[in-house]
Amino acid sequence: MNTSDAWIQERTGIQERRWFEEGKDTTANMGANASRKALEMAGVQPNDVQLIVFATLSPDYFFPGSGVLLQRELGMTNNCPALDVRNQCSGFIYALSVADQFIRTGMYDTVLVVGSEIHSSGLDKSPEGRGVSVIFGDGAGAVVLRPSTQDGQGILSTHLHSQGEHAEELIVREPSSNRENRIEYIMNNKPELYPYMNGQNVFKHAVVRFPQVIKEALDQNGLQSSDIDMLIPHQANLRITQYVQQKMGLSDDKIFSNIQRYGNTTAASVPLALSEAVQEGKIKRGDLVCLAAFGSGFTWASALIKW
Repeated sequence: MNTSDAWIQERTGIQERRWFEEGKDTTANMGANASRKALEMAGVQPNDVQLIVFATLSPDYFFPGSGVLLQRELGMTNNCPALDVRNQCSGFIYALSVADQFIRTGMYDTVLVVGSEIHSSGLDKSPEGRGVSVIFGDGAGAVVLRPSTQDGQGILSTHLHSQGEHAEELIVREPSSNRENRIEYIMNNKPELYPYMNGQNVFKHAVVRFPQVIKEALDQNGLQSSDIDMLIPHQANLRITQYVQQKMGLSDDKIFSNIQRYGNTTAASVPLALSEAVQEGKIKRGDLVCLAAFGSGFTWASALIKW
């Protein structure tokens, strides 16, 4: 591509990305690898899981969804339900909210929530596609949810929004089912298989919606931005993250970024960042953690957690 490391870093903050290996990695088995780590940390066996919620925009198959493939990868034999969520960059927080509601109603008490993505196989790697293709990377992350044993701990609230009038501002148009002969159409319109993004418009909306949905979570729980111990934003663009940090008045030690190493991994970005923040000791028991995301749809979401 007609680009450079300096050009990419200036516009996105990205220094590295990870790309999958064909024949070795799939969306489902990357999710399974992340799930095994989460299950081990939680002291939970795969057959203890009562529900799988799998967030991805890059499923292994057009159908069935990747949730059932993950179930197979983990060797689960308990016939628990598997639910797929298609909310792109907001997908993990949407999936987390779905799992939270099932636990709150008492229907399930052990839920596995996964975000996993393979972007690299569907990017336009020509100079025309550089504005999008330099951003996206591959990865997976997972969490295990169970009911909190103490009042005031765990997920305090989740907040979900969408604005469909902007659906075509960040989109992969094909393959689409609303074609009389979709296969023939794809063969004659291959560029529509690649992602399109109106970058300026996405940025303009993101820097408004991120602070809004974070404040919504804080307001519902009677808290201020100064109460946040760690903000984990979707890793969309380092400039967006820095703008949100400034808008919320957060110091450098209260916001976590790893887009430098992984790029934008859409539904995987929040759990990847959350996992690294925990492993690096930047989140401790009792901390107030806020997760926030904005992406295609447009969709945006937040979750406030007492760790």
